[in-house]
Amino acid sequence: MNLWGGRFQEKSHKKFKDFNNSLKIDFRLFKEDILASIAWSQILSDASILTTKEQKIIENGLKNILKNSFTKEKILNSNSEDIHSWVEKELIKKIGVLGKKLHTGRSRNDQISTDLKLWCKSKILQLLCQIKKLQSHLIKIATKYQNTVFPGYTHLQRAQPITFSFWCLAYFEMLERDKKRLNNALENLDLSPLGSGALAGTSWEIDRKKLAKLMNFRTCTNNALDSVSDRDYILELLSVASISMMHLSRFAEDLIFYNSNEANFIEFFDNITSGSSLLPQKKNPDILELIRGRCSTVYGGLFSTLTLLKGLPLSYNKDFQEEKRNLFLSIDIWKSCLEISILVLKNFKINFENCTKAAQKGYSNSTELVDYLVNKKVPFREAHYLVGRIVLKAIKKKKFIEQFTLKELQKYHSCISQDVFEFLTLEASLQKKNSFGGVSPSRVQEALNNAKIILSNK
Repeated sequence: MNLWGGRFQEKSHKKFKDFNNSLKIDFRLFKEDILASIAWSQILSDASILTTKEQKIIENGLKNILKNSFTKEKILNSNSEDIHSWVEKELIKKIGVLGKKLHTGRSRNDQISTDLKLWCKSKILQLLCQIKKLQSHLIKIATKYQNTVFPGYTHLQRAQPITFSFWCLAYFEMLERDKKRLNNALENLDLSPLGSGALAGTSWEIDRKKLAKLMNFRTCTNNALDSVSDRDYILELLSVASISMMHLSRFAEDLIFYNSNEANFIEFFDNITSGSSLLPQKKNPDILELIRGRCSTVYGGLFSTLTLLKGLPLSYNKDFQEEKRNLFLSIDIWKSCLEISILVLKNFKINFENCTKAAQKGYSNSTELVDYLVNKKVPFREAHYLVGRIVLKAIKKKKFIEQFTLKELQKYHSCISQDVFEFLTLEASLQKKNSFGGVSPSRVQEALNNAKIILSNK
C-alpha cells in the first residue's frame, strides 16, 4: 500500500518499488510511529477533525497494533513502502475506513523526523544507562586495585609510576564527558517537529505545543521549513558516538598492549579470548580488537551523514532515507561496545609482580631526583641536565638510579645527601604527586569518592 497514487496513471515498476522501499531500514521505528500517531489523533480530536468517539477508536486500534508485537519478518513481508504506510495499513485492517482519516494535516516529512527524534531520545536514555554501568565497573576495579603500582607511559615509553586505579579513573572521566555530551544532544533534540506538514505548516488549527507535550517533548520546533529539513540531531548523536567510540578504542588499545607478551601486565580469561587456526599457543584479545575496529564504522557513519547533507536544498529530500542506515548501525555498534567493555572488566587478572618491575624500570623516578635537586636550590634546568647524565650512566652500567651509591651520586652534585634515597622509591614517587587530580593515594581516594557521588546522582 502506498500513501500516494491519485496523480499517477501507471503502476510503479517493480525495480523502482524495491529501490524506493525504505521499510527494510525504518521498520525499527514502528513503536515511535504508533506513539506519535496516537498523539496526532488526540490533537485532531481537539481540532474537531475527529470526533471523540473516532479518536478513541483510532487510538485503541493503534494500541492493539503495538500490543501485537509484530516481528521484523512480518513487517518486511507486508509489501509496504515504509513504516508509515505499514502502520496506516494495519490500522485500516483493524478499524476500517476510519483509519484513512488519521493522516489529515500530516506529512511523512514531519512524521519521519518526529519518529527519529523519539527513537533517538529512547536510545540516548539507554546509552546513558549503559555508560553509567561501565563507569560503575571501572570504579569497582579502581577500588580493588587502588594500591596496585602500574607503569605510566608517554610515547609508549615508561614515564612515571601510577596505579591501576588511576588508569581506571582516567577512563571514568572520559565516559563522564560522553554522558554530558549525550545529555546536551538530548536537550537539543527535545523539540517536536510534528505539525510542520510537508514544509510550510498545516492549515488545520492544531496546538503544536500541546502535541509536543503529549509525546513528552519539551516543546515544539519554531520553523516548519527547518523542522522537516533538520538532521542536526542525528549528526550530534553520531558525533557523540564517534567521540565515545574513540575513548573505547583507546581503552581497548591500552588493554591489548597490557595483555601482550611484551608487557604481560594483565591476562584475560579464556572465556573472552580466541585461538589461532594454525598456532596452538595463541590466546588472542579479539574482543578488544573488534572494539578498536568498529570505531572506524561509527566514524564512517558520521562522515557519511555529513557528506549526505552538505549539498541538500531545503526542505525534504529522499536522500534522507540513507541517514537512518548510518544512525541505526552506529548506535547499535556503540551500545554493543559499551556492553562488551563491561564484560572485559569482569574477566581479567593483574600480574602484580610484572607491573611493579615495569614501574621500576625505565628510570621513572628520574623526575623525583630532579625535584630533589630543585629542593636543594639547584635551578630546574641544571637539575634536569644532571639527572639526564645520571640516567645515561645508569643505562651504561645497566642499573637503576636507586642502585647508585651515595658517593657515585655526589659526583654529579655535592648537595646530594643520604636522604636522596627516600625520594627514589615507587612509594615516594606516588606520594609526592599530591596536586589535585594527581596519583597520590589520598588524591586517588578523593577521586574515587567523587566518582561514586557522580554515579549516585541521577
